[in-house]
Amino acid sequence: MLGLMQDWPLTVDKILDHAKNWHPNREVVTRSVEGPIERTTYGAIHGRAKRVSNALKAWGVQPSDRIATLAWNTADHIETWYGIMGIGAVCHTLNPRLFPEQLVYIINHAADRIIFVDLTFVPLLDAILPHCPSVERVVVMTDPGHMPQTKLPVVECYETVLEQSSEDVEWGGFEENTACGLCYTSGTTGNPKGVLYSHRSNFIHTLLGLQSTVLGATPKEVILPVVPMFHANAWGIAFGGPAAGSKLVMPGARMDGPAIYELLESEGVTFSAAVPTVWQGLLNHLRENNLKLSTVKRVLIGGAAVPESMIRAFHDEFGVEVLQGWGMTETSPIGTLSNMTPELAALPFEEQLKWRVKQGTPPLGVELKLKNYAGQEMPHDGSTYGRLMIKGPTIARAYFRDEGGEILDNEGFFDTGDVSTIDDHGFMQITDRAKDVIKSGGEWISSIEIENLAVGHPKVALAAVIGSAHPKWDERPVLLIKLKEGEAEDKQEHLDFLVGKIAKWWMPDDVVFLAEIPLGATGKIDKKLLREQMKDYRLPTAG
Repeated sequence: MLGLMQDWPLTVDKILDHAKNWHPNREVVTRSVEGPIERTTYGAIHGRAKRVSNALKAWGVQPSDRIATLAWNTADHIETWYGIMGIGAVCHTLNPRLFPEQLVYIINHAADRIIFVDLTFVPLLDAILPHCPSVERVVVMTDPGHMPQTKLPVVECYETVLEQSSEDVEWGGFEENTACGLCYTSGTTGNPKGVLYSHRSNFIHTLLGLQSTVLGATPKEVILPVVPMFHANAWGIAFGGPAAGSKLVMPGARMDGPAIYELLESEGVTFSAAVPTVWQGLLNHLRENNLKLSTVKRVLIGGAAVPESMIRAFHDEFGVEVLQGWGMTETSPIGTLSNMTPELAALPFEEQLKWRVKQGTPPLGVELKLKNYAGQEMPHDGSTYGRLMIKGPTIARAYFRDEGGEILDNEGFFDTGDVSTIDDHGFMQITDRAKDVIKSGGEWISSIEIENLAVGHPKVALAAVIGSAHPKWDERPVLLIKLKEGEAEDKQEHLDFLVGKIAKWWMPDDVVFLAEIPLGATGKIDKKLLREQMKDYRLPTAG
């Protein structure tokens, strides 16, 4: 017997409809790419998004066609998102931080027909589009007065296109499993792979994110998503903000400490989300200028493990709670969050840190398991390592165009590629990427745990740990450090800093100081490039 409820397809156009109908005057503030701060509302964004839809239809765009964006976090980008998705086309967010060769591969693999681009990235498109035959036209997201000189063959001005288009267009009317968004992995191994989100998965992910243990957004919230819309859908905030009627503050192209601080204070931001490198830049700016945060209550930090020193700094110096999140492009991206249980929240803050540095527990809608390489389930005792497996309605079941073949196990779980533990409080902690774990004498050493401790040294800007070949132990850890400007190199000082914090046999065999530690397209340390950079290195203990 089936239930007798209405059939109301879960399509994301309904999210912006809701914002327009019930929160039409809620502000969306943008630091524009051209420079000035611009203000609009959900009501205005809704009308302009419909104009985007009509323009696309006039250009012959059909449902399932891929329409790309190469843009920062702005109100215009939100309009474009919903304008594309509302008519059943697929919004493909391009990551400008990828190598040009990777962008060419992605655009061709997706067969993008149109690209909406911010002024910043027009020179990039000038260089790569001759190699992208599927692209028919480019829309530069600016007004006529700022249109750039370009070699692109078919170019439109965004504001002119909207002025010439009507708001009279029907959204929705298609099946909720219709493809909605396309985002490619950052391609640290092999070619990037496309994750094809459905309307249903994005809608459910929005509801998942509105749980109080996740974003917990409300109309009272003022949210600054520093995490880019091209990085796993800005972690769902571009859907969750309108769904909740929260004020959004969009940072545009500037994500440096002074620019972020200005927006946090001038717009009364209560909640913000970004990767650790962004927050480190903000912390440095706050300390150097003796500044405080007057309205921010919580920050969500993800994309890489959060050092204890950063959690402590936000709490002790600025009275801000850090919520650590873990996820992947393949998980839409919410996977787990480090919310304290009532039992843990009752502990002194110093004792809570043991759990706050972990990636946390899954919200309703996400299932987790640990398995060994034989597929056997591993215990949740906080010490047994296993491959982290994940399942749910917002988790990928295959890659676009079947790249990579079968990606689920016999129980329908996706292998994240992370090695993790889960403790008796349900807190998951990633100990390493499977390809980064250091195997020494038959035991595993967590590079992430050593990195998070090492970066807490006051002289360290960035720290990374990689394994180096050893004739007896197979591999031994090497600590790579980028010092803050003006600091002197002293290997023993950094080894001494780790004493008592890690097992003796985990202690790095060497410390190497680097002028730069490379970051990948999503702001994480790029271990692949680091290993290439260190390929000729030999351990002093290797004999």
